[in-house]
Amino acid sequence: MNTPALNVLGTPLVPCSYDPLTGYFRDGCCNTRADDTGSHVICARLTSEFLQFSLSRGNDLITPRPEYRFAGLRPGDRWCLCAMRWKEAFDAGLAPPVVLESTHRRALDFVSLEQLQSSAGTK
Repeated sequence: MNTPALNVLGTPLVPCSYDPLTGYFRDGCCNTRADDTGSHVICARLTSEFLQFSLSRGNDLITPRPEYRFAGLRPGDRWCLCAMRWKEAFDAGLAPPVVLESTHRRALDFVSLEQLQSSAGTK
């Protein structure tokens, strides 16, 4: 029997975004499994500061890539971020706000609940 994925609050994982369609499996949720080496488990509401930070680290989330059916992201979009990229941005003071109900509990392998909660003020 499959048990539902849980979020960092210990309740069932809530979808992060269907538009844009996010998640490692492009199912709208920050689900994960062993082959998700980036651990795309933190649901965040993107900011222009974070998008520029990610670009400066070599991960362009802004530019549309139609060949991958990727329209590019804008501030305000929700997206399942790699846990270590979010932590890197957190350490730099540029982490985007987190949606706790939509952040997979696996995020706690990389960051603390307190760190996530401190960034959860804006939804």
